[in-house]
Amino acid sequence: MRHPGDNSFAERRKTSADAKRELLAKFASAPKLGDPAMQERRAARETIAAAREARRAERDALKAAENERILIEAAALTAAAEADERAAAEARQLEINDRISRVVADEAARKAERDRRYAARKARQG
Repeated sequence: MRHPGDNSFAERRKTSADAKRELLAKFASAPKLGDPAMQERRAARETIAAAREARRAERDALKAAENERILIEAAALTAAAEADERAAAEARQLEINDRISRVVADEAARKAERDRRYAARKARQG
């Protein structure tokens, strides 16, 4: 039961033509580009698009500023870490140098004491 009722070919053809005519009438009655209402709607859409683009540009500028701030903070943290590392290395080097000088001084003191004992022994013997 493809077509309910007793639709003949001519009747289906007439219905199809009527539908096409109604569709063409709908498009013919649509507002034209020069219509003031269409121009207002187009201007409103353009205004909305410009505002949207301005907001997007503002967001991009804020993101760029935030990224720049983050990069500056990271550079400052890196510089501080490098300075701390240099200070720690210098402190370690000072400690090593101090330890070396104490060892050398202790060795010199031991040698001086040994030389003094040797000289005292020689003085007693001779």
